[in-house]
Amino acid sequence: MEKLLTKKQVKELVGFGFAHIDRMEKDPDYDHWNFPRRVRIGFRVFWVNSEIQSWIADRIAERDAS
Repeated sequence: MEKLLTKKQVKELVGFGFAHIDRMEKDPDYDHWNFPRRVRIGFRVFWVNSEIQSWIADRIAERDAS
């Protein structure tokens, strides 16, 4: 079973504000990094922890490749 993260937890992990997270997720032209999409459960939204961790690892790999 995958661990789900709240928006507040995602914000703490990636260091971006709520509005920026929304923009990165909803507009693929805005962010070339392909931010993971949310999972809606009832009225709440979550992100899959492994997808967020993979996204972070990809950013580190891009930095190290430069």
